[in-house]
Amino acid sequence: MVPLVAPLPFFTRLWFAWVVFFKVLFDGVFAAKIFTPQLEEPKGAEPPKLGGEPAEKPAPVVVEKVVEKIVERVVEKAGPPPTDAALQLLALLQREGRFVDFLEEDVASFGDADIGAAARVVHSGCRKALREHVKLEPVRSEDEGAKVTLAEASPNEVKLTGNVQGKGPHTGVLRHRGWRAVTVQLPTAVAGHDARIVAQAEVEL
Repeated sequence: MVPLVAPLPFFTRLWFAWVVFFKVLFDGVFAAKIFTPQLEEPKGAEPPKLGGEPAEKPAPVVVEKVVEKIVERVVEKAGPPPTDAALQLLALLQREGRFVDFLEEDVASFGDADIGAAARVVHSGCRKALREHVKLEPVRSEDEGAKVTLAEASPNEVKLTGNVQGKGPHTGVLRHRGWRAVTVQLPTAVAGHDARIVAQAEVEL
């Protein structure tokens, strides 16, 4: 069996025996400790811990497991914009001013007087239909032909034409005041109505 402690050299043991001899001779307490046999430790007992009070067991380390959840986002393709309202307004212009008939007619063979008379009827009817269902106001309040200075032109409201350079401010002549729809009030379509029929075909019996 291999010894747990390495043996000391001879001269070290000789010196240690000499010291212990006089220690036992003149120190009764030390001699009693060596003379009294040590009690055997009970089986299964844990050896005493050095350094005073026993060290507390470290608290268990809780490791949080981060689980990344991948959520797939279904992006639906944008469908075509609704057209019922536009077709309904077109039907109103056709009903009141024969708007579609006028545009689809080949007027190349008509004289200016005939075209002017037809345009007057179309203008009157379409204007009536538009004013009954759509409220409009000018984008710019100045008169056309007036000189205006734009500190910052909104591309949605103002279209710059001619020699456009830089970011502004821009100074130019107002050629068109523009139009803005304030309110739109279209009649409610009846159930089963086909908005694609802008004007019904007419059959006389």
